[in-house]
Amino acid sequence: MLDDRARTLLKTLVERYIAEGTPVGSRTLARASGLDLSPATIRNVMADLEELGLIASPHTSAGRVPTARGYRLFVDTMLTARPLDLQHPPPEVAAAREQLHPDQPQRVITQAASLLSSLSHFVGVVTAPRKASVFRHIEFLRLGERRVLVIIVAPDGDVQNRVIFTARDYTQGELVEATNYLNAHYGGLTIEEVRERLKLEIDALRVEIAALMQAAVQAGSEALAESSEKVVVSGERNLLAVQDFGSDMGSLRRLFDMFEQKAELMRLLDVSSRAEGVRIFIGGESQVVPFEALSVVSAPYEVDGRVVGTLGVIGPTRMPYDRMIQIVDITARLVGNALSAKP
Repeated sequence: MLDDRARTLLKTLVERYIAEGTPVGSRTLARASGLDLSPATIRNVMADLEELGLIASPHTSAGRVPTARGYRLFVDTMLTARPLDLQHPPPEVAAAREQLHPDQPQRVITQAASLLSSLSHFVGVVTAPRKASVFRHIEFLRLGERRVLVIIVAPDGDVQNRVIFTARDYTQGELVEATNYLNAHYGGLTIEEVRERLKLEIDALRVEIAALMQAAVQAGSEALAESSEKVVVSGERNLLAVQDFGSDMGSLRRLFDMFEQKAELMRLLDVSSRAEGVRIFIGGESQVVPFEALSVVSAPYEVDGRVVGTLGVIGPTRMPYDRMIQIVDITARLVGNALSAKP
């Protein structure tokens, strides 16, 4: 582990690089860190930090910049971000809150993406609330050998069809029996509730019905998820002004492709929805964020105590993480409150 001296120098280096965007030299560190160290001692500590993979030296400068690993250590152990007070938010947040109308969920999502972008000066992304994965009625129809059509009807009348491939061939009579059993015992439950009950009851069910029900639950999860997946993106053009991207048109094109296709965004935000609170993903440290110069600060938002979506800010790794955490945290709470309010 790092000693206090090395931690202080690394923290100072990251903060200076975030603020100024230029490699940080030992002379700057000596002034900014407040430590009474000789330039030679600072250079030795910098060499140690570089050997640990926490900082790197660009070819064009004698200064150092943080690596993905350095940012991660800084974010996890050196960053303090106080939550903003929802009762007394900054003026721009208070103004935006007045525009979040609970009777217009889609407008809330669009407004939230715009708010994230305007506050961060980067890109705001919000996934629309997922539909409750409840089915009113389900039906199996035999299409051919080992091919079955699953028809799932939601409470609002929305119909989803899914073809499943079964381990053995079923007669239409067996499919009708499974249809009747599933509707009688599981109709009105969410897909997750059915999944949990199946775990408890699987031993008591006949093998053929159990297998069909498991396949139906999987098909239902996929169909309902696909029907509700939507992500709103705001402020993509802000990245054109970011020094870290402005000179690399190849990276910018890849980023804009990601915003346009949105599939990678959905996968990233899905990871965020499975965790509590604000999460930070730093490009280059894993496959979650495929762009080395990019970071994502995200958080799930809840409606009536249930996580229904995720929102976040996408920007350069050289972003002010303490402020981004505050922005994402308060926006998630505002969205949750707006969508939980009864119109």
